[in-house]
Amino acid sequence: MARRARTTALALALLGALGVTAKAADIPTTPPGDPAHGKTVFHGTCVACHGEDGKGAVPGAPDFTDPKGPLAKSDELLLQHMERGYRSPGALMAMPPKGGNARLSDQDFRDVLAYLRSEFGKK
Repeated sequence: MARRARTTALALALLGALGVTAKAADIPTTPPGDPAHGKTVFHGTCVACHGEDGKGAVPGAPDFTDPKGPLAKSDELLLQHMERGYRSPGALMAMPPKGGNARLSDQDFRDVLAYLRSEFGKK
């Protein structure tokens, strides 16, 4: 543990000496999403309620094409909704945790979100 702390401190000191901050280094805290894989997951799990066009196929499902809709919210919040489930205002029932597919991973959620933003987000 002490060795790890020294290594981290040394790395930060070296970056600082080079004039590089953690923010400037742009070190991602989570892997980015893959929209191509997200499309596959969306069409295998999410499409039944959210629809091919992203406008919602069941009453109360959110419209992803609405500029003031869910995609106007932060990635963090939307990923929480995917993981834990969420009931949209006016929805007859809630989206179950993991969209009802317990096999989905955190990376699958990031991939779906990347797909939603690329397919239905502001253009």
